[in-house]
Amino acid sequence: MAPRIFVTQPIPETALARLREVGDVEMNPDPLHITTKSELQAALTRNEYLVCLLHDRVDREVIEGSPRLKLIASMAIVPAGVDVAAATARGIPVTTIPPLVTGATADLHWALLLAVARRVVEADRAVRSGLFPGGQSLYFVGGEVHGKTLGIVGLGQIGEAVARRAQGFAMRILYTKRHRLDAPREDSLGVVYRPLDDLLRESDFVSLNVALTAETVHLIGRRELALMRPSAFLVNTARGPVLDEKALVDALEEKRIAGAALDVYEHEPLVEPRLLTLPNVVLTPHIGSAALDTRVWIADVVADNVIAVIRGRRPPNLYNPEVYA
Repeated sequence: MAPRIFVTQPIPETALARLREVGDVEMNPDPLHITTKSELQAALTRNEYLVCLLHDRVDREVIEGSPRLKLIASMAIVPAGVDVAAATARGIPVTTIPPLVTGATADLHWALLLAVARRVVEADRAVRSGLFPGGQSLYFVGGEVHGKTLGIVGLGQIGEAVARRAQGFAMRILYTKRHRLDAPREDSLGVVYRPLDDLLRESDFVSLNVALTAETVHLIGRRELALMRPSAFLVNTARGPVLDEKALVDALEEKRIAGAALDVYEHEPLVEPRLLTLPNVVLTPHIGSAALDTRVWIADVVADNVIAVIRGRRPPNLYNPEVYA
């Protein structure tokens, strides 16, 4: 009998074709429908190999209740939605992807930063409704970007990519991270180190790029938002729980900061309802990696992982290597 593979949402056809060469593929065909827990449990009674996306939750109950399961192939860099300990206890490999989303996410980060600063979404809505206040009207005056100070919280690969793009806007670039870079690296990136509190006080734009860990949950909360300038903007394309959404809405409603742009949310796919009512907020539905070339690349890496396990090899992007010890 051919190996059976379940894919929780559509992925690029090139990767699907490769998977169909090695097994029978069952897929949820609706890109707007997130596979529910009961649907996932039912699918895993028929399939041995699981391809899941960043938003999918593969918890202990799902894993322990799926005796046929032989692989969890996640399309995430860090499989936060997978109970890796439960999978490891069952000897099930969990695979991930390398940090392939750097460029695409940094591009979106800048799209959001520019959109919220220059009120692009508000202006677009106005034109569509018939409002055109004139080429030099004060009606849509927004924040300046060129020459301002950008504070990057978390200078990993995506943070560095954001910094390189900021150089084109002649920005002063501050950063904070757990381990400070050495002086030559700081010089090459054109960045200046600041502790988090000082960065928040000095920045016109605060850029969140930290990984989600137990230590970074609500890294930016009520106290931190109070340190920001009333004219400052916050952009988050990292992970939703890094930011306390309710505290953010309070800060926006009380005009303690100028605006925010978010691609990620604390309780995805749910969004804090008050965010939806604010004109000085730009919201996108976690599309940081949603560039065609990037998504094809990611899907092919996931296919590599699945095909390796089906063929009895150690997968190239193994997250829990102890299962092969």
